[in-house]
Amino acid sequence: MPLVSILSELQRGARERWAVPLFDTADMQATDGMLAAAEERRAPCIIAMYSAQFARPNARAQAEYIKVRAREASVPISFMLDHGTSMEVCMQALVAGCTDVMYDGSSLSYEENVANTRTIVMAAHAVGVAVEAEIGHVGRATDYAEIGASRKGYSDPAMVERFVADTGIDILAIAIGTAHGAYAKGVTPQIDVDLLREIRARVDLPLVMHGGTGSSEQQFRQVVANGISKINIATDLFLNAGQALVDRAQEPNPRYFDMTAAAQAAFQERCTYFLDVFGTSGKADS
Repeated sequence: MPLVSILSELQRGARERWAVPLFDTADMQATDGMLAAAEERRAPCIIAMYSAQFARPNARAQAEYIKVRAREASVPISFMLDHGTSMEVCMQALVAGCTDVMYDGSSLSYEENVANTRTIVMAAHAVGVAVEAEIGHVGRATDYAEIGASRKGYSDPAMVERFVADTGIDILAIAIGTAHGAYAKGVTPQIDVDLLREIRARVDLPLVMHGGTGSSEQQFRQVVANGISKINIATDLFLNAGQALVDRAQEPNPRYFDMTAAAQAAFQERCTYFLDVFGTSGKADS
């Protein structure tokens, strides 16, 4: 199956109330585990490179590996830029063959965010690539005490409606109470489902929840039921795989290939869990 833009799957998920996960990859073991989970569960899936990865010497090689492996898959796979921090890196991603891109201008002024996003939309749409952008700002989990207490960065529904009209984007990331990274021990995100419902009522395009790590299964199911059709997962996967490597290293005579196999298996197992929870499993064949 060729690489695809995930937009049509997100639109279907929005109608049918299921969500597609975006999994950030870092190497072959992560990518292979993600693809194995998608194949096993017959699920559409997004595999992403984070913005900073495009500055690394192996960026082109990693992009080519993802594309080759995705083309071999029998389920829809998108190759996406996650959190493009500049117009330049978004253009790099288009040249590298990403089928979807996310531009994150959420820390800029509204006017600058809109201007940059519109430029990226024009370039991406010219080559058949869908664009995600963010309004509001999803912060870091290490700052969550401040974020949660002050509702810092939460998306404003009126601003959301204006942003969508001003930019022509295809997919919208919103801030509703989650944060990027790992929360402090004992802290769980407080997701504003009422805010999500209000935003869902104002705009008719796929909505995205970033900062999926740390949310409960119940919270995932609740946001999907109320309009989220894409959820980003990264930290959870890397923490889980890291622990699998630690565990394997403590066994007798650990070998290199045992370690790489353990990493791939850990990614596959955890990605399978999210595909099941988000309702994505089986959707490639429906």
